[in-house]
Amino acid sequence: MTPRSARPAGPAGLIRLAQALAFAALAGFALWTRVWNIWAEPMWLDEAYSAYAAGKGWAFLWQVVPRYETHPPFYYSLLRLWTLIVGDGLVAHRLLGVAAGMATLPVLGIAAARLARIAGARPAPVALATVAIAAVSPVLIWMTREVRPYALMILVYAGACLALIVIADRRARGLKLAGRAFALWLACGALMLWLHNLGPLYAAAMGIGLLCAIDVRTMARRDWAWFVAGHALAIALWLPALFILLDQAPEWVRATWLKFSTADLPRRATYMFTGPRDDFRIAAAILAACGGGLLWRAGRRGLLAGLLVMALLPVAISLIVSATVAPVFIIRTMTALAMPAMLLMGLGIGWGAASWRRLLPLAALAWLVVAQGQFDVRFRDHVRRDWYRTMAWLKPRFRPGDVVFAYPNEGALPFDRAARDMRLAMPSRPIPAAIPALYPPPGSWYVSGSRGVPSLDRAHLRAIAREPATRAVPTIWLLRLGPWAYDKGDVFLEELSNGRIETGRFKDGAIDIVGLRRSGSSPARAGGDSQDAR
Repeated sequence: MTPRSARPAGPAGLIRLAQALAFAALAGFALWTRVWNIWAEPMWLDEAYSAYAAGKGWAFLWQVVPRYETHPPFYYSLLRLWTLIVGDGLVAHRLLGVAAGMATLPVLGIAAARLARIAGARPAPVALATVAIAAVSPVLIWMTREVRPYALMILVYAGACLALIVIADRRARGLKLAGRAFALWLACGALMLWLHNLGPLYAAAMGIGLLCAIDVRTMARRDWAWFVAGHALAIALWLPALFILLDQAPEWVRATWLKFSTADLPRRATYMFTGPRDDFRIAAAILAACGGGLLWRAGRRGLLAGLLVMALLPVAISLIVSATVAPVFIIRTMTALAMPAMLLMGLGIGWGAASWRRLLPLAALAWLVVAQGQFDVRFRDHVRRDWYRTMAWLKPRFRPGDVVFAYPNEGALPFDRAARDMRLAMPSRPIPAAIPALYPPPGSWYVSGSRGVPSLDRAHLRAIAREPATRAVPTIWLLRLGPWAYDKGDVFLEELSNGRIETGRFKDGAIDIVGLRRSGSSPARAGGDSQDAR
């Protein structure tokens, strides 16, 4: 008799092996795209804010951050804990997002398999398709590489989708609402509320989505008690973050840097689901329509409605608020919405009992995965703000005694990070003070909606330019981020230029550096030079 271990694998065994290899290949590609060159991509402004807050200590995080940030300090606290364990270098900071991004794949796969069983489709192919879509998604890759809360929000929202599917399945089988899935649901809701100031939009979509997914007509009094008490507990835990948001919201409404525009709005409002190209959108729409049709045909219309609400309601509300109250719609803050959408896309390949009916969703899946994979490879070296290039330009021109004046003060955050990464001794002076400048001089105003970043009037800028410490600097390198907003009319540049000669200029997007050498001092370089990196 042939031993069991020596028997040749049957067709089912070969299929399982092929599926396991496919999952491994997707995980490998996903990891490669998410860690490619992360050690060579400098932090941009928002990432530098994260690293700055996380590096300042627990007291700063919970006593100072709420006074100038609209976001709760929870993510910064997680980042601080992570860096205390892993390290505080550039790669260490980015690895938290990478870990969350990679953990999202198995959570989505499990949710997709459960959704397939509910819809009457084969779980393994649907899970494989969903993981493939997530693995190559340019939007998820982008968010995973950011030192921002978005990768964690995506992971938590994927967990919420899994909990929703399990709860809907349990309720359809007559089981009670309370259980591990409901506990996971509440935990995900609380985390979404604490991870970002737009968490209430996600939480609202979750609550309405759950009511859609479960048949409220069959809920007993005990189920309603669990539903109300559980959500009330999550809201109670969120109240400190709500007070932070209410305190900061008036300043944001009055002076936010964000501008809302309806230009190309349909593409921007769907970017988080597919990425930048219209062929991505078409393929994704075909898959999602097939997945939705499969749930509809299976009689699970409540669950379909719940997933659609979780995918579409937050972006709809954010657009309405942006158009009527204050701009809040930013693509990256909405990227977690891709989770329920991708579950519907992956389910789409189960459409059609006959093989010919599957051709359209299979073709759409093949196009989406291959085209997005090619896009990922082609644009893998894209850098959002190349501060290393800025430092490379400044390094041969910077002399002992020189100082970088950062105006607005937040410009010092990514500059100092880049200088640290490149081991360069280039001291900076934030104007008027380091983040957060909570008590600026009279006559100052806030441009960006943050109480930590003021603009100063001419009188105070002139006073800074005429300080003995300022006059003693051989060459001032004036670093301005968005001078059209913070230094309208080049007021600070004009005041600093008195008694100084321009010795160089660098511009790359919002990064604007002007070298001002004191008259009579030795030039950093023979003649002036300039570079525009646009």
